[in-house]
Amino acid sequence: MTLVAAGAVAVPAAPAAAALPTAAVALGDSFISGEGAGAYQPVVDASGVAQGFPGWSAPNSNAYFCHRSGNASLLQATLPGIQDRYNLACSGGRPADFAAPSSARAKGRSVAAQLDQLRAVAQTHNIDLVLVGLGSNNSSFTFGDVAEKCANRFIADAWTGWWEFWAYLNGPVEQAPCTADDLATAAQFAAATAETVAAVRQLLVTLNEIDADHHHRVVFQDYTNPLPFDLDQSYWEADGRQDNRDKFRELGAVRYAAGCPIHRASLSAGHLFSQGLGTLVQNVRNTLAAEFPNEDLVFLDVQHAFDGARLCERAGSPANALATPIRLQDGPSGTFVTSLSGKDKIAIQRIANTCVSYFQTCQESWHPTAAGQAVLGRCLSTAAVTPARAVTCARQPDGTIVTT
Repeated sequence: MTLVAAGAVAVPAAPAAAALPTAAVALGDSFISGEGAGAYQPVVDASGVAQGFPGWSAPNSNAYFCHRSGNASLLQATLPGIQDRYNLACSGGRPADFAAPSSARAKGRSVAAQLDQLRAVAQTHNIDLVLVGLGSNNSSFTFGDVAEKCANRFIADAWTGWWEFWAYLNGPVEQAPCTADDLATAAQFAAATAETVAAVRQLLVTLNEIDADHHHRVVFQDYTNPLPFDLDQSYWEADGRQDNRDKFRELGAVRYAAGCPIHRASLSAGHLFSQGLGTLVQNVRNTLAAEFPNEDLVFLDVQHAFDGARLCERAGSPANALATPIRLQDGPSGTFVTSLSGKDKIAIQRIANTCVSYFQTCQESWHPTAAGQAVLGRCLSTAAVTPARAVTCARQPDGTIVTT
């Protein structure tokens, strides 16, 4: 009962505001946007126009090439209590893209700052879950450059002699296997960590400003390597040649067809790189948990989520892998080259240069497939509800996914 002072007029109480629908949001880079998983959806560009597929020869800065997939893990996860889901991640996304438009930097796409896109969602939704995948692209290194470097070295080594001039558009390509420092040095990892911490700090501050009930969980997902610790023996040798000698075209063609054009000696460096990314993401989460002790921050380790189903880990690749093979086009034709068998070094050079000139023709390479994103979605399902602060998600030999 409401008491009203004598002489005052009783005013009916205003009806309670309707609760906003709940939302889960994905922010970050290609492993979160769904690169490689197909079913790409139109993306609203910085001017407010929804961009559908613009053609293979369009500028790679087109918003569509954020490749926001309808098969992304956020959209496949089981998320109790979540009514709507928004994939705001962008393939190639960097820490700088959280607070500034991606187009503000070199090789960025024409999309608004991810935090501005998040603010727009918060106008109509109560944000309960944020999936963040950030760290593999930054001012020091990018996943795409790392992958291109090691694959190009293998292809150049397979098709040309050390005495021959190999003129890629960006100059001659080394032919030695990649080392860990070729991919990222300790100093570069430190700089990338600081850059990522700064970006996610801005995210947490923004969430506390815009989230309707100030209650949300942020899941920090790391990365899984698309390649194995060693190739299945069926990919070691072809035409009597392994990859530790000069020129091995048949073997180069075999590995390309299987999706793993890389020196066996490069694999350990690649895993050190992916482990370094895992450490980076975990350190970012831990640093910010200390700064924001009341925030609900969970680290999701997916380093082993593709165990036994990586490219060339078993015979029959890429059909039995959870990651996409490297696939190139001979010009921006839309037709992928699935075999390099019988091609000479001039054709190889031309095909490789297509990726340099039209990156969208090859950017799906070495990313989770739709099935791979489904596995990551199962990992996220646990991270979204666990009382733990860290979750490890691993694939068992029989194919089951276990989270601990």
